Parts: sequence; C-alpha cells; structure tokens
Amino acid sequence: MKKKVTRREQFLTEMEAVVPWGRLLALIAPHYPKVGPKGGRPPMPLETMLRVYFLQHWYALSDPMAEEILYDSEAMRRFSGIELGDDRIPDETTILNFRHLLERHGLTEAIFADVNAHLADKGITLRSGTLVDATIIDAPSSTMNKAKARDPEMSSTKKGNDWYFGMKAHVGVDADSGVTHSLETSTAKLHDSQVWDELLHGEETSVWADKGYVSADREAAFAGPGKVWGVMRKAPKGGSLHPVDERINRIIAMVRAKVEHPFRIIKRQFGHVKTRYRGLAKNRAQLFTLFALGNLFLVRRRLMA
Repeated sequence: MKKKVTRREQFLTEMEAVVPWGRLLALIAPHYPKVGPKGGRPPMPLETMLRVYFLQHWYALSDPMAEEILYDSEAMRRFSGIELGDDRIPDETTILNFRHLLERHGLTEAIFADVNAHLADKGITLRSGTLVDATIIDAPSSTMNKAKARDPEMSSTKKGNDWYFGMKAHVGVDADSGVTHSLETSTAKLHDSQVWDELLHGEETSVWADKGYVSADREAAFAGPGKVWGVMRKAPKGGSLHPVDERINRIIAMVRAKVEHPFRIIKRQFGHVKTRYRGLAKNRAQLFTLFALGNLFLVRRRLMA
C-alpha cells in the first residue's frame, strides 16, 4: 500500500545502479575469508559486507550505529540484501573487522582506482586538464578521551584569521567531468603547494589552481605549445595586481570552481566534516572510499542514462 518513495530509497536505488559491484567484489574476494574462524559460523556474504561498508560512508555511520540502523531501516536492509528474521545482521565487530581487512590490504586505494577505471571505460573522464586544490578535514581537538591527548598525527594550521586542527585532503580533479582522479593526504600544517606532482596524471594540457600553488619553476616546466598554466596570478609583495592579471584571475576562478564539487559531496552530502578515527592511515583509507563513492554520485545521472 505504500505510495511514497523516500529520498533515502531514491538515493539507494541510484547508487545500486551506478556502483560497479562486479569488479569491486572481484577486487576484494581474494582477500576475504572463505570459512569462519576456528571452524565457527561461516563469514557474512562479501557483497552484504561491502554494501554495509558503503552505507557507513554515505550516512556517516560508526560501526555500532551501522548495526543498529540495519535493524531500524527496511530500505537499508533491502539495499544490503538482508531479510529480517531470515538472514543474519552483521554486528559491529564484524563490520569493524571488514573495515580493518580493507585497510590492511590497501583495498580502499584499489577501490578508488577501480571506480575511476570504470568511469574511464564509460568515457566520462577525458584527462585533458587538472584542477588542483586541498581541503582541511577537522579532527577532534578535545583531550577528554582515554589517552588524555589530541591525536598526535594531526596538526594545526591557520587559514585566514581562523585556526584549524586536523588533516588535509589534496585532490587532482578532471577539468571536464569534475571527477577526482588523484588523492593525497597530509597533516594540516603541510602547505598545499608541497603536494603537486602526486596530483597530476602527466597528460594534462592545462592545470588550474589558486595562488597558493604559484611557482616559477613549475610554470617553466609546464610551458609548451598547447599548454595552459591556469594558476592564479599573485600580486608582488607590497604592490597591487595589474588589471589584466585581475581579469585573468576571474577567468581562472570560473574554471577552477568545479574543484569544489567533490568537497561539497564529501562534506555536505555524505556528512564527513570531521575525522572519525585516530591517526592518518585509517582516515586516509576512509577518504579514498569517500572520494570513490563521491565520483559515482557526481556522475550518476550520466551513468544511469
């Protein structure tokens, strides 16, 4: 008798259609246990665990909350392939162990690469130009925890007049599709310009970035026929920007605005505004999965068409 399709059901239906399940399951299967520990209960189906893992990222769920919401939400159970009363629901320890398995074998980076390969096969990433930027991911600064200290692998940085504590995600984004093709992470105090070569795929005809990436050496190395150096012009120290450079900066700003779209999806659509774990390694692994899913969400209409 139900007539209304909820926003959650619509979202999960779309993601069901665009995630390349077959190639991702084939990627993880060699590392997934075939039998239970010490001859105990057989492991949960791999596809169920992968779907629950993705639900965690789409809805910013902790391991205990992911278990609870599978009991509460019929839409999420249906997406995960679980029938209440007939199938086992993975508990929080099982969910945690699956996440640790992906981290231990570097599979989140492989998921990111595989999703991008899937999009390239569909002709969505053109790889003609790259937009470079970084965003700060806040970390809890409170010392009211078991260790009585802030995360030692995070650091502070000043942006404008405000101070932030956490880490950075550095991205290279395809200028045509807006898809993130490269990702690096660092502590917050590392200057954005220190991460550059890792974000380029090497086939660019143009690069676009804000004035924090200004470098005469990089500009000279990129010079050549058919190449566009789209890094915003910087005023000389104590001087003002030439009117021509001001107009160039406005053009560059319009082009590089697309680099903000992946950040909006990660932080606003998926709710990832703070680091969930302590240490850079675990948060780095989570970011690779988030940006892989963000890429699919960004181009879902084209994939479904």
